[in-house]
Amino acid sequence: MELSCKCEYAVLALLTLVEHYRQGDPLQIRQIAAQQHIPDRYLEQLLATLRRSGLVFSQRGARGGYLLARAPWKITLLEIINCIEGRESPVPVSPNPNMTLEKVVVQEIWQEADQAANTVLQDCTLQDLCDRRDVKQQIDLMYYI
Repeated sequence: MELSCKCEYAVLALLTLVEHYRQGDPLQIRQIAAQQHIPDRYLEQLLATLRRSGLVFSQRGARGGYLLARAPWKITLLEIINCIEGRESPVPVSPNPNMTLEKVVVQEIWQEADQAANTVLQDCTLQDLCDRRDVKQQIDLMYYI
């Protein structure tokens, strides 16, 4: 499995919004884009998709921008990926009489792998990513004499 560029940008934008979640300060597209090196126009489209799915909301006005719609520990990576990629959980494919036994076995394993990936993504929230980032920053700041 590989994370698409769209999903990566969406997650990076949301992580930027997490940093400002407690203050309740909305961030403008250009601020997020500059911090994460995402093209403005592309980010605008991604945020519109995230807004339609209820992951962020926008605030109009001079101090307007985007905010997380829910707490970071309530937004899972699976939810973000499904929003951006427009996919839902795959429906198990029932074998047809023309399928070889090998094809059936391969499909079953592929479905198991997909389910395992979905479980990991469902268990990981934006807050978990922030916590991991913070731990890595602390390790990078440590020095030894």
